[in-house]
Amino acid sequence: MVKYNLKKITVVPNGKEMIDIVLSRTQRQTPTVVHKGYAISRLRQFYMRKVKYTQQNYHEKLSTIIDEFPRLDDIHPFYGDLLHVLYNKDHYKLALGQVNTARNIISKIAKDYVKLLKYGDSLYRCKCLKVAALGRMCTQMKRISPSLAYLEQIRQHMARLPSIDPNTRTILICGYPNVGKSSFINKITRADVEVQPYAFTTKSLFVGHADYKYLRYQVIDTPGILDRPFEDRNIIEMCSITALAHLRAAVLFFLDISGSCGYSIAQQAALFHSIKSLFMNKPLIIVCNKTDLQPLDSISEEDKKLVMEMKAEAMKTVIGQGGEATDDDSVLLSMSTLTEEGVISVKNAACERLLDQRVDLKMKSKKINDCLNRFHVAVPKPRDQKERPPCIPQAVIEAKTKEAADKAQKEKRKTEKDLEEENGGAGVYSASLKKHHILANDEWKEDKMPEILDGHNVFDFVDPDILQRLAELEREEGLRLEEEANADIDMDDCKLTPEEEMALGAIRKKKSLLIQQHRIKKSTAESRSIVPRKFDKDRKSTTERLGRDLSSLGLDPSAAIDRARSKSRGRKRERLTERGSAGDAMDVDVEQPNKKLRTRSLSRSRSRSRPPGELVPGEGFKDSAQKMKAIKLHKQASNKRNKEARRGEADRVIPSLKPKHLFSGKRSNGKTDRR
Repeated sequence: MVKYNLKKITVVPNGKEMIDIVLSRTQRQTPTVVHKGYAISRLRQFYMRKVKYTQQNYHEKLSTIIDEFPRLDDIHPFYGDLLHVLYNKDHYKLALGQVNTARNIISKIAKDYVKLLKYGDSLYRCKCLKVAALGRMCTQMKRISPSLAYLEQIRQHMARLPSIDPNTRTILICGYPNVGKSSFINKITRADVEVQPYAFTTKSLFVGHADYKYLRYQVIDTPGILDRPFEDRNIIEMCSITALAHLRAAVLFFLDISGSCGYSIAQQAALFHSIKSLFMNKPLIIVCNKTDLQPLDSISEEDKKLVMEMKAEAMKTVIGQGGEATDDDSVLLSMSTLTEEGVISVKNAACERLLDQRVDLKMKSKKINDCLNRFHVAVPKPRDQKERPPCIPQAVIEAKTKEAADKAQKEKRKTEKDLEEENGGAGVYSASLKKHHILANDEWKEDKMPEILDGHNVFDFVDPDILQRLAELEREEGLRLEEEANADIDMDDCKLTPEEEMALGAIRKKKSLLIQQHRIKKSTAESRSIVPRKFDKDRKSTTERLGRDLSSLGLDPSAAIDRARSKSRGRKRERLTERGSAGDAMDVDVEQPNKKLRTRSLSRSRSRSRPPGELVPGEGFKDSAQKMKAIKLHKQASNKRNKEARRGEADRVIPSLKPKHLFSGKRSNGKTDRR
């Protein structure tokens, strides 16, 4: 498939942009520092390099423009004439010619000034020659600025043209405006062409693709054509004429027999006869559209006569292709794009006619002889008159039968929604709530409740006083709950001994005092600090007081006092003089105490710290090595974040991109790369 890369042409800058691009690149890519103390050969080389580099950039840019734009004499005639219709071939060639001339002049300027620079005798003279050379190059670019702007507009318009392959299978739709051409292409392809009830809605060529017999067909919708002289046709109509003249395609001439398009059948027939020379050597089909408004049989005799004349002209294309004159079913077709009646038949007929023509052309070509001697088509001949039906083994038949039965069993189970839709829908069908009951016999599911069973009336076995008895049970249950609640009343109602009453009163009094003290302490807790026990001068929390309080309550305080003393943290540790083994005992003279000789205290020590590499169950590591590796990777990942002063992984704050100390004040001589 031939492809023209009209959509991939590089953007064409205007004259000022081209000058800025080239001079900026020259300034950046060539040396910028030179001194008058350098040798004259070095000065000449410095400025010659700038002139040559500028010329090379201009030559590269302009050559890209000239090479990427298509040459009208080298491309397919369809594209050549289409570009001529849209952009005027003379203006197009003139613009490209001016660009080519400017490229040659710039090359000549660079060559001349390089020759002069070879004889420059000072820094000043070499610099003047360089300025003059670059100035003349830029002047040439300014002169072709209108041509560059014109080529950029052409490039933008060509990028919007459809990709049409002139050599593939093509179906071309033509006719008067508003006869249903765009509606037809929207029906048979996935194209989305605008359809409106006024003329010239389609102002350019539109392309869609359809499939027929596993082959892809290109369908082109052309703008409407009016019946007027060739010189009076506008650009929109000339696009259609160009496509008809150069594309080898099946032509569908649309005819609006209802007249709703605003043109009579006589006018449409006149257009057909005026452009019938473009239909030569192409399969032609006349399509009578909008039959939903007026059938083909109901038109007047004059109009029917005009249609028959058009049909006769179309039959000539069939005879010219080697077809029979009686084959008129595929020449005149009727359809309606609104009701889609006959749309597919028109598409199939056009594809079939086009396919037959392409096969005939290939059969008549010289290449077919090279292909025919490579293959042979064998056609078997019957040896006798016996009928030989296909023999299918019995095992295969049984397997197919079994497969069909299995498939029938695997059919989708009908839901209540499906049953509802089959039996009249909502409001008509009522779902049965009994069909899923588990009974001994499935036939009992829909039975009504019997009134007489085994000679007895069923209602006799139903208690008539069941509601009254239920109320009595509820009342009895309420009385039982009240009794249980009364059993939990305070012990004041129970008779206690005098000693028990005195103890109970003391407990209640003590409880109320503790509650009051707690409330007072809680109300003032925010305004005073917590005093440590060693500064508690009132000595309210001592073991002696604890013992007195517990003894007054009739409890043994010895166990509580021992437990409090064992948990005390105020005793000092006694140090051993020798750090021997745990089994060695020390003889300590009690009568001669020494402060340095103290036994090791048995008080609770601080819990042992866990090393970072120790494996703890539940952390998800296989062993200690894997845990240490994870800790190391975590530290490495946080290094960069810490250097950038990030608070964490989610810190996305972007500081000032232009710090004041770097971007304020005058810029001194030297490099400015850091900015």
